[in-house]
Amino acid sequence: MPKQTVEALVNGGHATAAPPLGPALGPLGVNIGQIIAEINKKTADFNGMQVPIKVIVDSSTKEFKITVGTPPVSSLIKKEAKIEKGSGNPLLDKVADIKIEQVIKIAKMKGDALLGKAMKQRVKEIIGTCNSMGVLVEGVPAVEAIQLVEQGKFDEEIRTEKTELSAEEMKELEEERKKLEEEMKTRRAEFESRAKQIINELTGKTRAEIKAKLIEAKIPAKMIEELLPTDAAAGAAAPGAAPAPGAAPAKGAAPAPEKKAEKKA
Repeated sequence: MPKQTVEALVNGGHATAAPPLGPALGPLGVNIGQIIAEINKKTADFNGMQVPIKVIVDSSTKEFKITVGTPPVSSLIKKEAKIEKGSGNPLLDKVADIKIEQVIKIAKMKGDALLGKAMKQRVKEIIGTCNSMGVLVEGVPAVEAIQLVEQGKFDEEIRTEKTELSAEEMKELEEERKKLEEEMKTRRAEFESRAKQIINELTGKTRAEIKAKLIEAKIPAKMIEELLPTDAAAGAAAPGAAPAPGAAPAKGAAPAPEKKAEKKA
């Protein structure tokens, strides 16, 4: 029997007949409402995330089959960690903490889409993504968490594929997330203050010189780009300094006095 396939990205648990699904399914003569309801049932666990789905329709009988993919690992981590985005500076700023049970849950959801054959390998793969997002695992940096997995610390949880957390554990994670958020804000304010101090001290220096000094002071790269003055501003002379030879006087400055012509003998 000839079959037609409709592929789309839908909001987990909240698919509608609006584009892209409705217009794609309409010409196939199927019950769109029934398909939407089935999609929402199958994607309910992915609430708030974009989920890839396929609707395979038999052109003769109008029977359909729905297959559901899974969101990217990063999206699943953000959902478990209750954050909107990962860290812009993951080596320094940690934005959240998750438990090994949540890592196992994500590994199970992704299943064969991961490279690892065994669950232990898949768990390490998920933790690797946590590392690039600035997300702690069991209260330690992801690199350390991978070492703990290799040492067998979580063998029982992995063997039983434990994914449930207690209400107390969930509360602890929320408190930790808020604590990390406050620490990150404080650290950013300190870096910003230091960066502005350096920029002021180097007034009149080139942009490259200022950038080198900021890097030396370990100011985060993203902040450097935000605060670094333009070439024109960086090269401007400090107040009271003489302009470079041939340079136009600064706006609003008094013109330089003209030299008197020497008398000819």
